[in-house]
Amino acid sequence: MADYFVHATACVDEGARIGKGTKVWHFSHIMPGARIGEHCSIGQNVNIGSKAVVGNGVKIQNNVSVYDSVVIEDDVFCGPSCVFTNVSNPRAFVERKTEYLETRVKKGASIGANATIVCGVTLGEYCFIAAGAVVTKDVRPYALMVGVPAKQKGWVSREGEILGEDLTCPRTGEKYEIVNGDLQPAAAPSFAKSPKDAQS
Repeated sequence: MADYFVHATACVDEGARIGKGTKVWHFSHIMPGARIGEHCSIGQNVNIGSKAVVGNGVKIQNNVSVYDSVVIEDDVFCGPSCVFTNVSNPRAFVERKTEYLETRVKKGASIGANATIVCGVTLGEYCFIAAGAVVTKDVRPYALMVGVPAKQKGWVSREGEILGEDLTCPRTGEKYEIVNGDLQPAAAPSFAKSPKDAQS
């Protein structure tokens, strides 16, 4: 017996791999070769391509297509009707299946409803793509991206809270710092030993 759930209206093709505790809901289609991790939620009317990879703990909301060459790492949130692509210059009459560009969504990132992710980009860890944004370039970790085309409007914490000038998460108190233009959790303070301590 499978250790994951598939709704009666969903279609999971032979050869797809689905992890323990994952739920696949109404009218979704998981194609052969698709890889889905553990404890994911695959919403209504979702399509996951044969060469797509979905990590653990991912939530994909209704009406999302995860095409070939899209890699979604652990703990990613894909909002309702967000859009992935895999070809930058499609034509109905030109075969481009050997030209798919990899799109990678890194751990903990969130993509808002109706946002579009143009193929070939990488979304950094814990970034936040606002609803309706159109991402055309790589996104830094923890960046808040807004608009068409999407531009960075600030930083968010690991919990998705917008950070103020003090770069402290208002939910948890976790502190961050900017190093070489990128945000990262602040290093824990180090306490150097005094010569006296070193001798003891």
